[in-house]
Amino acid sequence: MREWEPCRLCGGTAQHRHHVFFGTANRKLSEKYGCVEMLCSTCHAEVHAGSWKDQFLKKAHQKIFEDKYGHDAFMQTFGRNYLDCEEEI
Repeated sequence: MREWEPCRLCGGTAQHRHHVFFGTANRKLSEKYGCVEMLCSTCHAEVHAGSWKDQFLKKAHQKIFEDKYGHDAFMQTFGRNYLDCEEEI
């Protein structure tokens, strides 16, 4: 991390390295595939509380992953299609 890096969601000072797809296995997979974002404390807490910000990041990273590896590879790797999620961002 640079001395100062902006939060991906609000532009404030990022202090936390967030694994977009978290949990025991998914944390390592997020790291492997670059599904990580720098977030400020507030946004990081909101993401883990299940706010719209969590779905926003998951959808954005699913799109990036699928552009590179395809939808089937995403489903095989992470097991859930966030793009079909009913929550709007």
